[in-house]
Parts: sequence; C-alpha cells; structure tokens
Amino acid sequence: MERYYQPEIECMSREELTALQNERLVNQVNHVWNNVPYYRKKMEEKGVTPDDIKTIADLHKLPFITKADLRDAYPYGLMGKPLKDCVRIQSTSGTTGKRVVAFYTQHDIDLWEDCCARAIMAAGGTDEDVCQVSYGYGLFTGGPGLNGGSHKVGCLTIPTSSGNTERQIMFIKDLSATILCCTPSYAAYLGESMKEMGMTPADIPLKAGIFGAEAWSEEMRQDIQNTLGIKAYDIYGLTELSGPGVSFECSAQSGMHVNEDHFIAEIIDPNTGEVLPAGSKGELVFTSLTKEAFPLLRYRTRDICMLNYEPCPCGRTHVKMCKPMGRSDDMLIIRGVNVFPSQIEAVLLKNGYQANYQIIVDRVKNTDTLDVQVEMTPEMFTDNMGEIARRQRVLIDGLRSMLGITAKVSLVAPKSIVRSEGKAVRVIDKRKI
Repeated sequence: MERYYQPEIECMSREELTALQNERLVNQVNHVWNNVPYYRKKMEEKGVTPDDIKTIADLHKLPFITKADLRDAYPYGLMGKPLKDCVRIQSTSGTTGKRVVAFYTQHDIDLWEDCCARAIMAAGGTDEDVCQVSYGYGLFTGGPGLNGGSHKVGCLTIPTSSGNTERQIMFIKDLSATILCCTPSYAAYLGESMKEMGMTPADIPLKAGIFGAEAWSEEMRQDIQNTLGIKAYDIYGLTELSGPGVSFECSAQSGMHVNEDHFIAEIIDPNTGEVLPAGSKGELVFTSLTKEAFPLLRYRTRDICMLNYEPCPCGRTHVKMCKPMGRSDDMLIIRGVNVFPSQIEAVLLKNGYQANYQIIVDRVKNTDTLDVQVEMTPEMFTDNMGEIARRQRVLIDGLRSMLGITAKVSLVAPKSIVRSEGKAVRVIDKRKI
C-alpha cells in the first residue's frame, strides 16, 4: 500500500496544483523584488517587473540565477530576510571558489523537513521504523534534512553521520534499523563490508534505503538492492534550494516526484536558455516558491535531465524528473567527445565489476588520455596476467562502444582504491584546461 505524508498535496489535481503555483509564484516574485536588490537589478536589466508575472506561464520572462551569481553575491547578497529572522545556514561541499552559503528561517526548515518526510514515507517509512541517517551532518545538507524528515514521520532516528563503518553496521544490527539514508557509494561499501563479515540479506534488518547526493546508475541500484536485501530509492536536492527532498522516488522507481508545491521545474537548452517542450532532454532549472531566507528564481542546476508528466501508478500527481544524465558543466570533454562518468560506470557494472573505480584524465603531447582504474572483485582477483589482459580488453571494447573513444583500462586489486565515506571521488582531471 502506497504511503503519503501529505496526501492532500501530493495527490492534488493538476488544476489545483497549477493554481497553487500561480499564487505562490506571484507572491515569491514580489518578495524577491522587494527584498533582494541583487535579483531586482537583474530583473530591471531584463526589463521585467513583478506586474509582468501573473502565472507560471510567465516564468520564462524572469532572468536566471547561476552558481556564479551565488559566488558574486556571497555571503549575504541574495538573502530575502533579515539575519535576525534566520536560524541556520547550510553550505555546499565545493572545494573551489567561494562556498555557496544558504540561509534558512524556521519556516524554511519546517517545509524542507516536510519534503524529506514525504520521501521517507514514499519509501515505506512509518512511525514504527528505525531510520539510520548516515549522510554527513554539519554544513552538508544530507544529514540535517533526512534527520528532520525522519522526526516528522515519527521514526526512531539514529544520527550516525558518515564514517565509522563498524559502528554503522553494529547499529543496523543491534537497533534493527529498517531504513538507511546515505550516499549510494557508501551504501555499496556497507553492503560489501557486511558481505565480507558473512552476513546475507536475511541477516540484515534493513527494508529500504534512500540514497542521493551523487550520481549512480540503475545497475548500481540493483547491486545495492541484492547485497542489502532492500528496495533502494533515489532522492535529489541542492543546497541552493534547501537540500535533499526537492524530489524523491516512489514505489514505482521510475523517476523522482518533484515537490511542485515548493519548486517549479523547467528544462532549458543549456546553450541558448530557451525553455524546451515537455519530454525534452536539457538542463534542469528550479524556482523556489516558498523559500523565505534564500529565495532563488530560475536557478540553473547544470544537471541534464528530462521531465515526465504522465500519471504515476503511485497516485502522486507531481511531475517526475529522471535521474540526472550528467552535468552540463562537469561533463568531461575528451578528444572532442562528451563523456559522463555514469556511462563508464554502466559498462563496468554490466561486466560484473562493483562501483569502485576512478577515472583519470590527462593530456600528453596535446592529446587527451583517459585511464579507467577498476577494482577486481575478490572472485575475479588472480595473478594470471593472461586472464587480466583478457578482462581489460573486454572493458576497453565495451567503453569504446559506449563512448566512441578508446580508454586505457587498468584492473587493480580489491580494496586498492580509496573508499569514500562522503561523496565518492570518481574523476581526477589532471589537464590544465
């Protein structure tokens, strides 16, 4: 039976939802115009005033906000409320340039936690569940968001944060955790560690996992589900918009429902900024309808995505976004070819490898090089150089077929690639570009 946290919103008719979005957009544009001089200046430069925005059909008239704007306006330039009304900041985990600092009123936090509660209940969570939150806490939004959502649902919440894998497994076993929230790479590592301890899915009390904050493939989902004996749900979010819970997966596992009462999603051409028709593939843009302290209008996520407005068997009416297919800015261009790490991961998993790999890009004599280092599983590990060479050729052929270019493949010993307890570092780009 499908569970809903706020069924009157999650299952409202499209007509009701559009009316709610129209009302909230008009209010939000006025709020931003009156309280965020930085964005008001961008509107004035584009010749737009709040009077021009009457419905969501007028959204395209508004200027975009980009990560560059967030850095230019750092730290307080995009705030929509006085500091005295704000109760928290969260910040991105980026390592270059100025960090993005997002502000929250208590009302902002309450709505964010509602969005995360919807995700937990869509994964089957109730007040009888034990929810282990193994995302990082602190400035990173993962831990605080799912922690608050778990409280809203009424779960017993275990705020383990990331790391200390032995303790994670101890709590899962001893406290009979039923829902696990963490990055997919860490879920895969936990499953790998439990398997090495001799545990089978029958020994693991978990029934569901909510995994996000990094790209992961359908093949990786199946691997995690089989190892942990759970149903693995995707969740999506951005610190700039609130954090996890902007969208979430339901039991259909066929896309993530955008919480459209709080966020309007658009798909644009990343080169021209033109809004694309429904069903098109392009860059995902979000407008926050209810955020008070850090209200972003038409924020360019740089995620490449598609939206699906077809009815969902779960009963929710909110649009679904597919798993991001890569990023328009983090996309690797190697020898003129667009390469996404998710494409490489799909080939590895299809050939029986686990999601422990690193992509090393370099430039030698003005030519790009692509080296994919892949861990062998314990079952594959051998000192038979002929067998290793054969396996490498299979992967080289598979990657050439997928990418259209040739990559060097290096098979390495199990556990020789550093494990991640936060976001996995998949790509090392050594080129000076």
